[in-house]
Amino acid sequence: MHKSIIYQPLRKIIFVLFCFISFEANAQVTADTTKKVNRLDTVKKDLFTAPDTVKRLHSNPLSFIPPAIAIAYGASSFFITPVRNVDYYFKGEIEKTNPNFNTKAETYFLFTPIVMVYGLNLIGVQGKNTFIDRTALLGLSGLIAGGADEITKRVTHRLRPNGQDYLSFPSGHTTIAFMGAEFLAQEYSEKSPIYTVIGYTAAVTTGIFRMYNRDHWFSDVVAGAGLGVISTKAAYFVYPYLRNALTHKGKHGKSAMIMPTYQDGTVGLSFAAGL
Repeated sequence: MHKSIIYQPLRKIIFVLFCFISFEANAQVTADTTKKVNRLDTVKKDLFTAPDTVKRLHSNPLSFIPPAIAIAYGASSFFITPVRNVDYYFKGEIEKTNPNFNTKAETYFLFTPIVMVYGLNLIGVQGKNTFIDRTALLGLSGLIAGGADEITKRVTHRLRPNGQDYLSFPSGHTTIAFMGAEFLAQEYSEKSPIYTVIGYTAAVTTGIFRMYNRDHWFSDVVAGAGLGVISTKAAYFVYPYLRNALTHKGKHGKSAMIMPTYQDGTVGLSFAAGL
């Protein structure tokens, strides 16, 4: 499946989340005027808050090594015969034991970690960052993962196991699944490690289904997993600095921020200032 089909739902999810923010900021109606003002002030603070409220990547830089190794393993399948033979081995075993396997279940596992992040927030389990920052982090992660995935597919030009096209490496579904799993881990691992386990279980399941459906080789899935994780880690690492560049306070403590907009099918940016 082409990358644009995979990432289109992610773009829609992010857009809906931003719409939800706007709805929250503009549609709060209550009989108590004081509560209404306080609520709007809270939303305003959430949207225009200072960058130092964004929590940076807590893990040590060494945490980038495992996903980098996964990407390197996948890339090595183009040059190292024994690594490529592992791909053929798994393909042969799958065809031997499950020749008629076919499922679309990975479509549901694909976005499970991302849905969990917003679902947990909805029921009152607060994550590491605010709603707007969390959504921006997700968008940045998707931008990094999507760009790297698309470019790599075009450059490597690898045939899928099912012979459908030459966009096999890396696995886009697995990339998004592991991007979401790391997103869930970043936001909620401090609350409970079970969230990390659930997220990564869904991601691993997605990768396995992609292999069993013969859409990807083993090395495609491993590289996709590494790309997904490292994309999210990179987003959490650089986002505070990007936010600092886009958000600033004037001499009188007034704040301003650049926000994404969507109108008549066109994505753009808008400038907003706190008065």
